[in-house]
Amino acid sequence: MQYRQLGRTDVRVSSVCLGTMTWGEQNTEAEGHAQMDLARDRGINFLDTAEMYAVPPRPETQGNTERIIGTWLKARGGRDKVVIATKISGRSPMTWTRQGGVSANDGPVDGGLTRQTRQQVDYAVAASLKRLQTDYIDLYQLHWPDRPYAGFGFQTYRDYEGEWLAFEDILDSLDAHVKAGRIRHVGVSNESPWGVMRFIAESNARGLPRMVSIQNAYNLVNRVFETGGLAEIAMREQVGLLAYSPLAQGYLTGKYRDGAMPEGSRKRLFQRLQRYEGPGAQETIAAYLDLAAELGMEPAHLALKFVDAQPWVTSTIIGATSMAQLETDLAAFELTWTDELQKRVDDLHKAHPNPCP
Repeated sequence: MQYRQLGRTDVRVSSVCLGTMTWGEQNTEAEGHAQMDLARDRGINFLDTAEMYAVPPRPETQGNTERIIGTWLKARGGRDKVVIATKISGRSPMTWTRQGGVSANDGPVDGGLTRQTRQQVDYAVAASLKRLQTDYIDLYQLHWPDRPYAGFGFQTYRDYEGEWLAFEDILDSLDAHVKAGRIRHVGVSNESPWGVMRFIAESNARGLPRMVSIQNAYNLVNRVFETGGLAEIAMREQVGLLAYSPLAQGYLTGKYRDGAMPEGSRKRLFQRLQRYEGPGAQETIAAYLDLAAELGMEPAHLALKFVDAQPWVTSTIIGATSMAQLETDLAAFELTWTDELQKRVDDLHKAHPNPCP
């Protein structure tokens, strides 16, 4: 297992991060514990979760994933050997995420939308710490912006209407928890180049916590991270990518090819894969599956190792609903990525650029 520096911090995280969003919905507590045991045995020291998980988000399962990690930490110990990343939800009508909550200073959480206001940050941090059964979070991420949001892929830009929380106000809210030792470092997720640089500018100007990472989607059929300016920011500002959806929600494994609908798959259960079903997606996915076959590689291995090999990637977030899937995913990171493999992938990308932004 390789270990890489997290931003400009002294924290080193495994190049593989164990994603957990299925725990508490598709996976039981025991299955989550088994996955973490295997991950630890293979040298993975990095777990990613969110206050919103399990997915799909709903009141009945909200917070389940953090609870499962918490019971594992209590049973296994070794908290100082694990880097835990979680997230606070951004602007959203999912008011049940914090409805009826009381913030750390005993004030009621402000009503209306789920936001990243000071009161809501206080409440969300305290709630995550309680569920995780720990007294600090290694990496606390803004799950998506407070700004009215065009979508995770920023497919079409429209000027934002209405107000949003100032970047410095969000950082100031986080800073209180950094100073208190409840949060070690902060990061962003599903953020734009402008958003990342605005946070950095406010951090530099005001001495507030600096974003150390950005968690965005990145895979063979969605390389907008490198074409839209974020890769340059990641490299020059040391805000490394924590790449989620490296398998395009399973499409790049080939399990949905030709309309297949495997029992227990996310598409069959929840029908939430529309990001990978737009114009040109199926033809492009099929081209990568064919390339893997030509190269004698498992499709998942080609997809995962591509992400791992890019210089702006700090860690690749993998998720699985079975131990067999997890074993297959982990094997990809033992492979060697070559210039020839990069050329073949880049040639396909030029012919079919980003059908699933």
